[in-house]
Amino acid sequence: MGVSLSVEMRVRTLLLVASLVLSGLLLSGVAPPGLAAARPETVPSRPPDPALTSKIARQVARIERLGAVVGVHVVEVDTGRTRFEHRADELLIPASNVKLVTTAAALDLLGPGYFFETRLLARGAVRDGVLHGDLAVVGGGDPGISWRPYPYPEDPFAVFRRWAGALREQGIERVEGDVVLVHGRFPAPWVHPDWKAENRFEWYQVPVAALGFHENVLRLRAVPAERPGWPARVEVTPPVPGFEPLLRVMTTASWRRHGLRVEALGGSPARGAAVQLTGGVYRGAGPVDEYLAVDDPVRYFGRALVTALEQEELPVAGALRPAEQLPGLTWREVAVHRSDLLTAVEITNRESQNLYAESLIKVLGAEVCGRGTWERGTEAVRGFLAGVGLDPDSYRLSDGSGLSRSNRFTARQLTRLLRTMHGHRWSAELLGSLPQGGERGTSLEKRLREPRYASRVAAKTGTLDGVSALSGYVLGRSGRLYAFSLLVNFRSGKGPVWRARQLQDDAVRALVDNG
Repeated sequence: MGVSLSVEMRVRTLLLVASLVLSGLLLSGVAPPGLAAARPETVPSRPPDPALTSKIARQVARIERLGAVVGVHVVEVDTGRTRFEHRADELLIPASNVKLVTTAAALDLLGPGYFFETRLLARGAVRDGVLHGDLAVVGGGDPGISWRPYPYPEDPFAVFRRWAGALREQGIERVEGDVVLVHGRFPAPWVHPDWKAENRFEWYQVPVAALGFHENVLRLRAVPAERPGWPARVEVTPPVPGFEPLLRVMTTASWRRHGLRVEALGGSPARGAAVQLTGGVYRGAGPVDEYLAVDDPVRYFGRALVTALEQEELPVAGALRPAEQLPGLTWREVAVHRSDLLTAVEITNRESQNLYAESLIKVLGAEVCGRGTWERGTEAVRGFLAGVGLDPDSYRLSDGSGLSRSNRFTARQLTRLLRTMHGHRWSAELLGSLPQGGERGTSLEKRLREPRYASRVAAKTGTLDGVSALSGYVLGRSGRLYAFSLLVNFRSGKGPVWRARQLQDDAVRALVDNG
């Protein structure tokens, strides 16, 4: 499924880029192979409106009056001419705009044909359908053994069921030994030291290990009962023994008590429930979803694998044995699951999915610098950015997703990256990974949805407490292509991010209308 999905995603990406070319978004510079670089005759060519500067400046001033520092840079892609700048060289928190850096580096250093590989191995003799030995899974850092690349609700155990078939092809109906879980490609720690401890169970801050399953989360769906005061029905997906939370959710008669909370109980999922789900579901409401991060993704993967094999009537008698390296030399390959990098890049940018971004930067560390850690991953990305022309001392890069508040970039640096990538051999792949205005299922779904703007904007969002960022490409009415970056940091660390986001969008609209 991973390979066929890769082809589908590539075709979709190239069709998207082709449509943007026809609408005039890829107008100049070095075009991707096979795509026309000439300006489409259907796009009128006229100079930018002289009022462009004042109209963008008006929105910037409104954001600043909210108590924020605003860094803005707008540059013509083909000429490099700056059309607007405001505090463009001030280092600011870019939030998820860091994903632009990570995905560009991954495309440059690994190429869109790169595959994550997760290998299933076996050792020992097979007699009468019984493997008198062990299984092993060697993790490659693949974040895609989950539902997200596939139509949901996909069977969460689909990969493991195919592995059961591969085991049967080798005559194995039962495993007497253990399951060795080799996770050394991404050494500890699996949680970045900059990330907030109080968010440890949030879906967007999962541990990043070389073996992961279902994006290292449980989906908890609470369905109200018929009467207030009755326990709500809570569905846990996927059903993995040892990782179920305690459930204390009631049906309520009031919207005021409607809401779910995840509370830590201490301990580890390997020794029983570590968290509980509490709260209420209003009797007139539909199902309410909560996503819960697991503490130990390696054991979560292992328990899910064993559960799926048991469901396929292929039981495992032994224990789970996490290991840094594969022990011994007598292993034989049973199956390999592959996920392509382009899919990971698209999910990272379109859906702003943090696990995918952090897996990418750790894989960069492993492939380029020999160790899958954040330190080596950022070292690899710094090497790429040096080629873009950024001085390593002129910015701060701490993680791959932008979740760390230690990251700092300037608006000018981000537009320099975007302009460089426009002329890159993988420019079509990067552009195809960016959400368009109003595109369903992306971080821009509810923004810039008007027809006159939607097809002319492809950009990456970014949000943290007190931070809103938006950087990407805009096609102006003049037919000119712009790279832009709008970084907003509230001075107090808190502020009306929703309002800043509206004003950022107004600035982009002004760029489309007058650029």
